[in-house]
Amino acid sequence: MVHDHDLVAIQETRAKVQKAHAAWLKYAAFSQEQVNAVVERMAAAGRANARRLAELAVEETGYGNVADKITKNLLCSDLLAKAIRNMRTVGLIRELPDDKVVEYAVPVGVVAAIAPTTNPTSTVIYKSLISLKSGNAVVISPHPRAKNCTREAADLMHAAAVEAGAPEGIVQCLEHVSLDATQALMRHEKTGVILATGGHGLVKAAYSSGKPAYGVSPGNVPALIEKTADVADAVAKVVAGKSFDYGTVCSSEQAIVTCNALREPVLAELKKQKAYLCSQAEADALAKLLVQPSGAINPKCVGQAPEKLAQWAGFSVPAGTTILAAEVTGVGRQYPLSTEKLSPVLALYFVADFAAAMDTCEAILRFMGLGHTCVIHSKDDARIRQFAQRMPANRVLANTSGPPGSVGITTNLLPSMTLGCGAAAGNSTSDNVGPLHLIDIKRLAYAVRTPEEALPPVETIAREAAKTSTQVPIAIPAHAAGSVRDAIAAAVEEYLTKRAAKSTATAPAPAKPATRAALGASEIAAQVVDSFLATRRSITQPPVCGMPVPASPASPPAAPAPPEPQVVIADFVCEADVRVAMGSNRKIYIGPKTIVTPAARELAGQHDILVVAERP
Repeated sequence: MVHDHDLVAIQETRAKVQKAHAAWLKYAAFSQEQVNAVVERMAAAGRANARRLAELAVEETGYGNVADKITKNLLCSDLLAKAIRNMRTVGLIRELPDDKVVEYAVPVGVVAAIAPTTNPTSTVIYKSLISLKSGNAVVISPHPRAKNCTREAADLMHAAAVEAGAPEGIVQCLEHVSLDATQALMRHEKTGVILATGGHGLVKAAYSSGKPAYGVSPGNVPALIEKTADVADAVAKVVAGKSFDYGTVCSSEQAIVTCNALREPVLAELKKQKAYLCSQAEADALAKLLVQPSGAINPKCVGQAPEKLAQWAGFSVPAGTTILAAEVTGVGRQYPLSTEKLSPVLALYFVADFAAAMDTCEAILRFMGLGHTCVIHSKDDARIRQFAQRMPANRVLANTSGPPGSVGITTNLLPSMTLGCGAAAGNSTSDNVGPLHLIDIKRLAYAVRTPEEALPPVETIAREAAKTSTQVPIAIPAHAAGSVRDAIAAAVEEYLTKRAAKSTATAPAPAKPATRAALGASEIAAQVVDSFLATRRSITQPPVCGMPVPASPASPPAAPAPPEPQVVIADFVCEADVRVAMGSNRKIYIGPKTIVTPAARELAGQHDILVVAERP
């Protein structure tokens, strides 16, 4: 009965987590040298069995091809092993003498490792190596359609670890596979962290388990071929990346995006690389085959040869065809081939220019590849960097194929089978996940100052704040000074005009002052201007905006006005000043240093309001 199978699977999961945890308690006492010896022996076993494991994976799952799965196995057992060989992951890992801080690695305990059907053996090698390198034990949950080859890889890793002195049970693999068993593994009280590789539902379950987790999101990798690129080299690398293991790698290219001027050279190079260019009818049939109405990929098409896909779609292609390519005119659900296809099928976009190409690449990433990987082929480093800064991807690869570049074969990124997509994609990291993600870091920190030295008295802080709160002049380039000044004058003029208009209206009943948090940007700006004007009045009592300032009610009575009116030269005149002067039938006196806004000068000229006077 299915129900009984689930109970057996859950019980097995609990027993194996307990066994792995007991082994870890012993392994936690291993020195860095002992851990390194264990990892080296495991890596050697992976290299020696790379072909056998690849053949088992293809035979059981039907996905991909043996040659490329061998490469994946060697990526983990050779390149990854070399990259982490000298990495300190146990005990004291770093000292910072200048800061007087010492860092120690603390293993998390048991790693719950979920293996996918697309990479069932290489993922086991990878997750076993980084788990034991970081001083942890690991329990592996296979995919139901890959449980035999996954278990074979896990048994190989376990035997090699024990041969090198690791405790029995340090690597475990579930035999009775079920969704409930995987859930039990992720939620077990002795599980320290989850390494989830699989579909969206699995990754979501991992993040919802209540345990720390590293899961990744889909990849929908655009490859932009810029006008300065070596087109032949770029197209060859895209085809190599798209055809690798029949497109099962999440960082394989999903689309070429280039300008219309390169259309013919790109199409010619695709033909040279034995890519089959689909007609519109063939592209429509292929899209219907690959992508289900829900938007999900048809699982039977994952990792299949291009000849087989074409046959299933109702057309034939020449023997030796590397990939199927089809032109697409948009991005989104209504364009099925614009999504991640997990097969040797490539979308082609020809657009007006570099700006349009970047727009298209960004749209592709945001549709079904946010945070993952993108590629650019170009000899213009400025454009490469422009592309890198704009794209919402955490691995931007230049002049390389997507799969080998993203996993650290052709770049200096950390060799990894788990490529984080960052917070934008709902992932806990944007890194290529490695051993350092599976440890906590304990820090010993020595005292270097007293609290009094770190935090001066409040009075001192207040005095310093007052000094730095004064306005700092802003340096404006000479070529922009005129336009900036005009913009400022217009903005001030608009505010003062509204202020003058409000002053003529009936004053409302006093209201309770609003807090800054309750005000919008314009109200805050108005308060600042009013505060400035009031302060300016109280200190120097100059005419504000060209008009005499009445004495404050709290000030002493003003002396009687002289028989002859005193000429007051304004410092600044705006349109509101002119209108007030017009209403009271007065003139405004200006000097050579008076600032007059353009609107004020125009209105005053119509009514002869401004009078040029010499300062006394």
